[in-house]
Amino acid sequence: MRYLTAGESHGPKLTGIIEGLPAGLTLSQQAIDRALQARQQGPGRGGRMKIEQDEVVITAGVRGEITTGAPVALEVKNRDWANWESIMTPGKDVDWESKKVIAPRPGHADLTGSLKYRTEIRNVLERASARETAMRVAIGSITRQLLTNLGVQIRGRVVSVGAVELNWSNTEEEWQRAAKSEWRVGDVEGEQRLNEQLNEARRLGESLGGILEIQVLNLPAGLGSYVQWDRKLDGRLAQAVLSVQAMKGVSFGLGFEAAKRFGSEVHDPIVYHSGEGYQRTRNNAGGIEGGMTNGEPVILQVAMKPIPTLYHPLSTVNLETKEEVKASIERSDICAVPAALVVLEHVIAWEIAQAVLEKFPADTIPELEKAWQDYLDYLKAQ
Repeated sequence: MRYLTAGESHGPKLTGIIEGLPAGLTLSQQAIDRALQARQQGPGRGGRMKIEQDEVVITAGVRGEITTGAPVALEVKNRDWANWESIMTPGKDVDWESKKVIAPRPGHADLTGSLKYRTEIRNVLERASARETAMRVAIGSITRQLLTNLGVQIRGRVVSVGAVELNWSNTEEEWQRAAKSEWRVGDVEGEQRLNEQLNEARRLGESLGGILEIQVLNLPAGLGSYVQWDRKLDGRLAQAVLSVQAMKGVSFGLGFEAAKRFGSEVHDPIVYHSGEGYQRTRNNAGGIEGGMTNGEPVILQVAMKPIPTLYHPLSTVNLETKEEVKASIERSDICAVPAALVVLEHVIAWEIAQAVLEKFPADTIPELEKAWQDYLDYLKAQ
C-alpha cells in the first residue's frame, strides 16, 4: 500500500489517495468521522477547532461501503476556507499582503522552508501545519478498520504533560478510564493537576508538550523483517511517528531505561506452552526483536515538544529589514497532547497494516483473513 496527501491549512480541502487496499473491506464512514472528531478534542485546543467539524467525503474506490480494489480517494473540507479564499486562492487574483508572514517562529518550519523553497513564509506554514494530520487520521482509520477485522487492537494513553507525570499501573480499569478522559489519562487526581498546569500555561502565553504511549495488541510474531534495514518494523514505526508534527523522540518497551541495566534485567525470557506456542515472560522489548514483532504487545512511547506558536513569542528576525522582532502569532493550541495521541494511533495503524499485507499479500479481504488465521494456527502448533 501507499498513500499521498495534499492540501493547505487554510486551503479549500485536504485530499488523500490510498492505493493497494484489498477489495472487500467494509468501511464505516462514521468510524472515520469519529476519529476525525476525536483528533479535534482535548483541553488546550485553539479557536480553529471551534470552526472545523471534520467529516470525510469518499469520492473513489468504495461502492456500497465496500472497497473495490481501486485507489480510494478522500476529502476533508476546511470550513475556515471561507475566511481565507482571497488569500489562499489558486487563481491569479490572490491577496499576497493581508496575511504575509515576515517574522519566522522559532521551532517551526517557517525560516528553513522559506530559504529552501525561496518563498514567502505563508506558503511554508500552510503545508507544514498539523492541519495535514486530519487526512492522515482519515487514512489511518481505514487501515485500523482492516486491522480490527483481524482482531488487532490499538490503544493509547498520555503518560505526562509538561512537568505533570501521571500515576499508572496498566490495569484494565485504568485503560477504560483513560479512554473516557478528555486528557486520555487514567489518573483522576493527576487530571486535576493537568488542568491547573494548563491554566498557568494559558496565563503565561506558553505551550505544553508531553509523552504519549501507544500499544498494539494481538499481533503474531513475524511482522517486519531483519533482512534489510528498511524492512525493520521498529525503524518504520519510528519514522512514522516522528513524521508527525512536534514529535521529537520515540522508544520501544523499556526504552532508554534499558541502557542503564544489565542485560539479564533487560531481555525477555522465552517459554513454551503446548497449544499456545512460544511466549515471553515479560515485555521489556516492547514487542519487537530484530525488527520483527515477537508476539507480545508492541509498545511505543513518543515525546512531543511544546507547540512552537507562543502567545508570548520569542525573538526572531524580520526577513525584510533583518531587525530583531518578536515572532509572528498564528492561531494555535496551548496543548495538543491528547489530540496528538489520536494522530499517532492512526499513523501506527497504517504501518502495522503495511507490515500485515507484506507478510500476507492479498487482493481481497477473505484471502487476507484466511492467510492470517492459517498463520496463527501454525504458530500455536509449533
